[in-house]
Amino acid sequence: MLKESKNKYIIPMKKYVVITGASQGLGKAFAHVCARRGYHLILISLPNESIEELAELLIINYNVEVLFYETDLTKNENIEQLVIFLKNYEINILINNAGLGGTKKFNEVTVKYIDNILLLNMRSLVVLTHQLLPILKQQKETYILNISSLAAFSPMPFKTIYPASKSFVYSFSRGLNAELQNTNVHVAVAHPGGMATNKEVSARINKHKGLIKRSILTPEQTAEICLRKLLQKVPVIIPGKVNRFSSVLQRILPVNMQLNMMKKKLQKELE
Repeated sequence: MLKESKNKYIIPMKKYVVITGASQGLGKAFAHVCARRGYHLILISLPNESIEELAELLIINYNVEVLFYETDLTKNENIEQLVIFLKNYEINILINNAGLGGTKKFNEVTVKYIDNILLLNMRSLVVLTHQLLPILKQQKETYILNISSLAAFSPMPFKTIYPASKSFVYSFSRGLNAELQNTNVHVAVAHPGGMATNKEVSARINKHKGLIKRSILTPEQTAEICLRKLLQKVPVIIPGKVNRFSSVLQRILPVNMQLNMMKKKLQKELE
């Protein structure tokens, strides 16, 4: 729609939601949930993950504008190029969802495996947030959602790096939200539990029983809860009653007890 001002027509700038790791799992669910609400999207994914097909589907189903950008966020030069691209648009929500994990014996992993988790889960999230913050500050009300994990509240054998990286995301998000408290930017951190995001993860989940199995939500359920709580300016989001209960237990139970319990459960994933 065109607006007239001083005999000149001004085309209002569209506002976009940026979602990293948008091609599958929780990121893909966020894309659907946001598009359903009528938000225009910029989807970020690795190359060759069918992000163009997802964009076309969202355009057809929800009648929103969807842009996409394919890149590897573990490489600094790629983040720099992405930021140059994103600075052409008005962004009112940034969802830092891209993340990487796995279950392996620490002494058997490669340095590249370690680097990929640290660079994607922590550095890319921090740098992208830092570089886009000036854009977010220019608008009336904007939001940043950083995706951590329920794993952030407890160390885990055979995952070692992943929960440590997600603890970093929690600490960074809480600190930044406090720093920006009197500005127009709200920062939230979400701690989803296990989700059946792909065949590999589904296979790992199916090896568990009891509380872990009952805590599983679909990516769509998780995305819907997270987005709703984000817009309500809730700083820490833990989707699902069982997951919230589990997070309390993680803070109460002695760490040694948790480590012994998790070691037995996670060893099953290695079998």
